Amino acid sequence: MSGSPYVPRFAARLLRRALDVSPVVVVMGARQTGKSTLVQSEPSLASHVYLTLDDPDVRERARLAPDELLRSLPRATLDEVQREPDLLFAVKRAVDTDKPRRNGRFVLTGSANLLLMQRVSESLAGRAIYLNLWPFTRRERLGTAMPGIWSDLLSTPSADWPSLVEAQDDAPVDWRAAVCESGYPIPAFELTNPDARALWFDGYVRTYLERDLQTLSAVGDLVDFRRLMRAASHRIGGLVNQAEIARDTGIPRATVQRYLNLLETSFQSIRLPAYSVNRTKRLIKGPKLYWSDPALAIWLCGSTEFTGAHLENLVLADLIAWRDGQVPSPEVLYWRTTTDREVDFVIESGERLLAIEVKTAAARYADTTGLRLFREEYADRFVGGLLMHGGDKTHQFGDGILAVPWWRIL
Repeated sequence: MSGSPYVPRFAARLLRRALDVSPVVVVMGARQTGKSTLVQSEPSLASHVYLTLDDPDVRERARLAPDELLRSLPRATLDEVQREPDLLFAVKRAVDTDKPRRNGRFVLTGSANLLLMQRVSESLAGRAIYLNLWPFTRRERLGTAMPGIWSDLLSTPSADWPSLVEAQDDAPVDWRAAVCESGYPIPAFELTNPDARALWFDGYVRTYLERDLQTLSAVGDLVDFRRLMRAASHRIGGLVNQAEIARDTGIPRATVQRYLNLLETSFQSIRLPAYSVNRTKRLIKGPKLYWSDPALAIWLCGSTEFTGAHLENLVLADLIAWRDGQVPSPEVLYWRTTTDREVDFVIESGERLLAIEVKTAAARYADTTGLRLFREEYADRFVGGLLMHGGDKTHQFGDGILAVPWWRIL
């Protein structure tokens, strides 16, 4: 991070576990989330030779003589492998001819989801463990190497939640300031001035459009793609409506679908699926749209007015980072009925359901309507409901529903 001290990451725990059980570990995430810093700073990778395919010489060797390159490396970390996807075939051959098999031999990183890239036809099935590195969570920025206390909530009876959350040693934080604090390392740790962060975001988006995006897929009109990004930034927390986006941007619907897929493949956006089971009520099945970094989305939309959707996005970004560090991985979803009763987020962990509602103002009983309906509908699996709010008081609203300041969870 430009010479800054290394800040430990939550994903490092899963990385160390994966190195013990798999010959290949693939670390994926958006550019500038800290993948290179993680793999170069992790003590368990000290014996690995580090090479990046951002280096033209390394990229040429990977393209022209991949098998020879890998034979020369007993243990290696190969950064930005999406720049030469065919290198994965050589990795597969190296693993298959390695007798006995050496776990943790190769660590690969990519600024795109290799499993979703059309140019990548080799998934390394049975040979690789994939993990995602998302932008820094709030607690990671504070130095704890953790996301929010979701695991503690799931393992603690809801009657004991008040004690759990009150025990968190956190000072009140204005959510408006929090959503502007990027999870990308440079703006998060080095750029405290809003103007400086805006300049960084401008450079980041330019690099993403002109370089990284072209690695994923040929995009002929970058102006249209940027228009799509801006339109998506205005729709945080809303249902994905491709026809509406096409109408508002003047981009053909098929192209809108393709561009949304590219945003997701490059870890810029998150499409949150709906929770549904075979019950009597018909639920809306379309996904909701969020960004992996709320601060980038705020910069893209060019507005200084913050809404509840931005706080929702901050909570979801933390949930996703937590989810992807668990084995087995829980589901994070939302719930909405055809009568527009909803719960912002639902954690499904095994047979347990934890429902979460997010509000920017101080908590009111009326804000728990969706949580109470969800509790009634899924009483057999409901472990509790959280109303995360912008106030500073913790109090209970009926059986299993707790109103708590958002910063005590994140």
